[in-house]
Amino acid sequence: MKLVLFDVDGTLVDSQNIIVAAQHMAFAAFGLEPPSRERALSIVGLSLFEAFTVLVGPKAPIEGLVQAYKDAFGALRLDPANAEPLFPGALHCLDWLSGRDDVLLGIATGKSRRGVAHLLESHDWHSRFATIQTADDAPSKPHPAMIRQAMEEVGALPHETVMIGDSSYDMAMARAAGVLPVGVSWGFQPIELLTEAGAEHIADSYAELQSVLRKFLTQLSPTAARPTI
Repeated sequence: MKLVLFDVDGTLVDSQNIIVAAQHMAFAAFGLEPPSRERALSIVGLSLFEAFTVLVGPKAPIEGLVQAYKDAFGALRLDPANAEPLFPGALHCLDWLSGRDDVLLGIATGKSRRGVAHLLESHDWHSRFATIQTADDAPSKPHPAMIRQAMEEVGALPHETVMIGDSSYDMAMARAAGVLPVGVSWGFQPIELLTEAGAEHIADSYAELQSVLRKFLTQLSPTAARPTI
């Protein structure tokens, strides 16, 4: 079985507005100047503690900011206006992959287990993914633990696994785990950063991503080395 792992924020769902709003509320709670929108989104993919450390430095009240962010995010999510919609084509791609008998789907995200549970409920994904790795389960990206744990859970090998994400952290994590790194251009980081971090392909749409995955799945054989796309 081949394992196709997806990042969530910026890859499957467009959560940028609620992320930026929650960050602003967290910073305001401590009387701090919030980051620009570009900087606020640049750390998406990291676990919260690491993300706020990057934004404000280790001497700031990181634990308090993290909790304030969680509280703000939870409150904002109650308003339907702050929904996290799927990117165009995401559902079709997931349906296509789910319909194959040689593929298992997984998630590797900087979101908390609670945040992922909300998305599973919102999008009816309860039986969609064979493995789910979150910020609560492993060190922050780009550490490769999430991917390694996912592969161990489903019995996949590195050459049978692809990681899809929108950030340099996703690409670096994939490289460190020895799996195929595939970037997407519709997320929250400039594609130049993904390329520098080792992306072997950057898809500009889910239709293009399906073509990349089709080639990966076609080339793969049980004894083959990890293909280059």
